[in-house]
Amino acid sequence: MRPLTLPILAASLLAPLPAPAQLNDGKPDPEFAVPEALNLPYALAFALDNNFAIRQAKERIRQQEGVVLEVRGPQIPNVSGSGFYSRNEKALDGSNFDASDRNWSYSIRATQLLFAAGGVSASVQSQKFALDAAVLALQAVINDALLDVRTRFYTVLLNRQKITVQEQNVELIQRRLRDVKNRYEAGTVSNFEVLRDEVALANAKTPLITARNDHRLAIEELLLALGFTNAAEANLTKIPEFLGTLKFTSTSFELRSALATAREKRPDLLRLRKLETAAEEGVLARRSNYYPNLSAFGSYDWRKNPGSNDFGDTLSGWTFGLQSAWNIFDGRATAGRVAQARSFLEQTKLAVAEAQLSVDVEVRRAISTFQQATELAEASKKVVEQAEEALRLANARYNAGTATQLDVLTSQVELTTARLNQLQAYYSYNVAVATTRKAMGLADEMQPTGELAYPTQ
Repeated sequence: MRPLTLPILAASLLAPLPAPAQLNDGKPDPEFAVPEALNLPYALAFALDNNFAIRQAKERIRQQEGVVLEVRGPQIPNVSGSGFYSRNEKALDGSNFDASDRNWSYSIRATQLLFAAGGVSASVQSQKFALDAAVLALQAVINDALLDVRTRFYTVLLNRQKITVQEQNVELIQRRLRDVKNRYEAGTVSNFEVLRDEVALANAKTPLITARNDHRLAIEELLLALGFTNAAEANLTKIPEFLGTLKFTSTSFELRSALATAREKRPDLLRLRKLETAAEEGVLARRSNYYPNLSAFGSYDWRKNPGSNDFGDTLSGWTFGLQSAWNIFDGRATAGRVAQARSFLEQTKLAVAEAQLSVDVEVRRAISTFQQATELAEASKKVVEQAEEALRLANARYNAGTATQLDVLTSQVELTTARLNQLQAYYSYNVAVATTRKAMGLADEMQPTGELAYPTQ
């Protein structure tokens, strides 16, 4: 597939998505409602339309388009009109003629720049490269914003599943407490074992309460990343069902390939390279002030006939010519501007080199974190299975009288810890995959390009 050129890319990024949005003429739509269910593709589509950083980056592109139009002005013929009319007391000019108390003149003038030592064309090219840089900046903002949305969506799923794990832990302890109470009433265990399970139940409720609060806070952080600003009464307490689970789907990244891809596709790095080219054109634009410029002009004038006050007796005619200006010595102001432009160019080159190093380090860190997350996710699989089997055996031995209540409680704690560790490992793995892709300059794998339907249960 042929890669998108920057103008095509800009049009595709600035075009409104058919995905649902909450905006109405740039303002929150009061009719927009919180969906019954929310999945990750829908959240990403919503963020593309409503995330504030993305919207601001789009406006910066439109602003730069206006700058390009402005600097192109001298390349196109400029047409202007002027005129004046006056009337005065006859005594002011010392004349007895009746026609001497009025004066007027009108003209339409067209000017075309013929030669400016390449200054205008260099300025136009510089701003066009700056426009390309703004498009690349938008893509970088989109990559950052969608990574943020994806991470926060995973955080919601993580905290939701933590609630499930803690609820399962509380339920197991409650069942255990009921069994111990029955044994106590039958006289087979002491009151100490009942008290121990009651303490364990009370302790288990604390992380459950914390998990529920973390889940609520994670939803608020997701709303911030989405750019959801609608505060209608019906939306204040409504929470959608979040569709999806944290899974471990094995993938791989190769360091050399990742570094090469990042150097080729990272939009923030490509943006700086565009700005470097724009700075080179800026030097040429400043140097053009050393040379003269040349313009052609033509005008059509209407002037008062000195012997008449009648507008119908106006004199008119064409005027054509050439005009030139050359600032032979400007107190070295042009030299100063050229020095500034060259210094800015060198600064931009240094920024490109620094960004290149930063990108390489970011990719290496991302892959290292990905490798760690992969190992933890793979290790967590067996730990949960072993912990579940250990709890089953502990209950069986306790019922047979060969294990203590402490053995059962310890196995229960270890199972809960193993499940939480697995959730955290799966969360870290999914975030690491997304972070590595972003470090390589790849667009989000679910970045919508077409219509997305409302998710349903």
